[in-house]
Amino acid sequence: MSEDVRLVAWVRGRVQGVGFRWFTRARALELGGMSGFALNLGDGRVQVVAEGPRERCEGLLDWLRGDDTPGRVDGVTEIWDTPRGGYEGFAIR
Repeated sequence: MSEDVRLVAWVRGRVQGVGFRWFTRARALELGGMSGFALNLGDGRVQVVAEGPRERCEGLLDWLRGDDTPGRVDGVTEIWDTPRGGYEGFAIR
């Protein structure tokens, strides 16, 4: 049984205006078992918050760092924490 975790990731690069949040949500739903959101930040980054089983959140993080994302990812910074709850599904904000 996998522990539930909270992943907060900040994605840098050309990640706004290219469908990045939509594809992030689609990938999270494809992996399943996660709730959270993807949000454009004023400085050009996208913040991704995902809560769920550790292996699913790690899969989403691997995708964020991979070559299959829209736009161009220059880097991802992440922190891990305990889940806080309060999310219904995976949203685009």
